Amino acid sequence: MDDLVSTEWLAAEIGADNLRIVDASWHLADAGRDAAAEFAAGHIPGAVFLDLGTLVDTASPVANMLPSAAAFAERVQALGISDTDRVVLYDDSAVKTSARAWFMFRLFGAGSVAILDGGLAKWKSERRERVGGAADLRKAQFTVRADTGAIRSQADMVANLDRRVEQVVDARGPARFAGAEPERAGVTPGHIPGSINLPYPRLFAPDGTFKDRAGIVSAFRDAGVDLARPVTTTCGSGVTAAVLLFALHRVGKTDVALYDGSWTEWGADPATPKASGAA
Repeated sequence: MDDLVSTEWLAAEIGADNLRIVDASWHLADAGRDAAAEFAAGHIPGAVFLDLGTLVDTASPVANMLPSAAAFAERVQALGISDTDRVVLYDDSAVKTSARAWFMFRLFGAGSVAILDGGLAKWKSERRERVGGAADLRKAQFTVRADTGAIRSQADMVANLDRRVEQVVDARGPARFAGAEPERAGVTPGHIPGSINLPYPRLFAPDGTFKDRAGIVSAFRDAGVDLARPVTTTCGSGVTAAVLLFALHRVGKTDVALYDGSWTEWGADPATPKASGAA
């Protein structure tokens, strides 16, 4: 299975014994949407609801930090997902949350995981079948094999300020990157000094599908990213940073990582240096 699958492919595969379809939708608070209610109202047949918004480290003072490996395994096992299943993730979110789920599944050892290209919006636009109600769940065994090498901490990011070994690429919109828009309470606007801005929507075609390899490469290069050098992605809270990471994976780049705390952590710490403006 490819790591990006089409709606046509998924429609043909529904019902396969080793295929698990997962709704990874989660919405920002100001969207005024309820992902769980929307799932119950209509979802792809056979899908289960990940409840991504609650799959976080509840002990961390920083919002939306990654859950522990044990917590991740407990959640996906309860949804009937094993580490040998083929997992297809989709969402119906403006912030493309299936990429965050993809990052988690990969991080914690899933053997075969893909994103549905175009998500639920494309599925609906093609008038494909949806069903309502709760999903039928079963138990499964998920053996965690965590790869923490793909995660960067605040200490890692501070150290990189001097060494500049890794390019830091920020997925937020230009106004937030520049510090021209307010952040959540207690978080100073701006960006990590020396970082590069590549708003995540630039990686998508008008129909919501990912751009092809050439389009992805052009988006990064046009933003000023040197694809021959390592990259760490960041955003507001580690969600759209995963979109950049997935796109880099699509073009074969492996020397990549994600700053999980992202600007929520960095901007809230008075000790961290902060930059403003377009660059």
